[in-house]
Amino acid sequence: DIYLCMPFLTLSGHSEHLLPRPASYRWVESKHKSDYGQWKLSAGNFYGDAEADKGIQTSQDAHFYALSALFEPFSNEGKPLVIQFTVKHEQKIDCGGGYVKLFPDDLDQSDMHGDSQYYIMFGPDICGYSTKKVHVIINYKGQNHLIKKDIKCKDDELTHLYTLIVNPDQTYEVKIDNEKVESGSFGDDWDMLPLKKIKDPEAKKPSDWDDRAEIDDPSDTKPEDWDKPETIPDPDAKKPDDWDEDMDGEWEPPMIANSEYKGEWKPKQIDNPDYKGTWVHPEIDNPEYTHDATMYKFNNIGVLGLDLWQVIILHYSPIRGPEKKMKNEQEDMERKLREEEEKEKNKEDTEGDDEDDKEDGEEEEGEDDEEPDDDAGIEEDNNGKPKDEL
Repeated sequence: DIYLCMPFLTLSGHSEHLLPRPASYRWVESKHKSDYGQWKLSAGNFYGDAEADKGIQTSQDAHFYALSALFEPFSNEGKPLVIQFTVKHEQKIDCGGGYVKLFPDDLDQSDMHGDSQYYIMFGPDICGYSTKKVHVIINYKGQNHLIKKDIKCKDDELTHLYTLIVNPDQTYEVKIDNEKVESGSFGDDWDMLPLKKIKDPEAKKPSDWDDRAEIDDPSDTKPEDWDKPETIPDPDAKKPDDWDEDMDGEWEPPMIANSEYKGEWKPKQIDNPDYKGTWVHPEIDNPEYTHDATMYKFNNIGVLGLDLWQVIILHYSPIRGPEKKMKNEQEDMERKLREEEEKEKNKEDTEGDDEDDKEDGEEEEGEDDEEPDDDAGIEEDNNGKPKDEL
């Protein structure tokens, strides 16, 4: 079961560009596939506020989803770009994405799909125990580049706020619940540009370069008594009395480990007087490298897309406290119901045992009544007189 939530998305390169269109026609479902999952408006099973926390939610497990929202195009040139949204995996997620994609404004929203070219992909991705990461994928000159750092995402069932900040100086920050979890620069953390330096193709290690820190001691010799076999015949073994060499062949004692065996002899090591250290391949400037101060910049940012395998809702409110409280209350209620059911079951079992004991007792009394008696068939009153005489 996969469940992911989000009520509002904050996207800023400039405050006036915050998804200005009315929600009634902002979101467009892709028609690229006929079996995309269905979206619904929901706050989920637990929340801080039933109305304020409503958002877009995927409603069917094991489905692809494709939804996008168009807004007024802008460029982040010279300005910080902030992508921020919340994600809730209300069911214990096994595999699914909770990321968003930022597209240029010329995206055909009705045909958006997994191969549609985007600018940035950001958000959590979980699949089994091995993949629990935050994706930060940047498109540069038509190629998608994955961040080289491993950023862990949250994998519990509560709402978490994910934030990506891209600065004009080509630095970035990733925050989860407003706490910085990673930062760096485009040049260091993505392989968008060729290396600044490369190994000099003309340089070669000199033939007389000795990089052995130690060498065999030429004065060291192997002792004369060093060579001993690894195994020897067991001196305590005896040929069985019934051994028939005609039938069994020549008897040989079993082999055992030789206590005098010393292994392969190797001469002692001494410092190498000709040691020159580890040879380092000289580097030169890469002729293919050209600095690009605009890697951070995207023109005509105009569409936010959700291209997912699973379930979703978009937020911008501090709802985890009330949400967690409601979740805990639900769990307490479920626990109490289970305890009540267990008590009721135990009570029924106890009453059933008492009923069985009662029936067994009645059967024993019946057996006693059937035993022969000299006065059988005559009822007496409390004074011992037959009732017929009264």
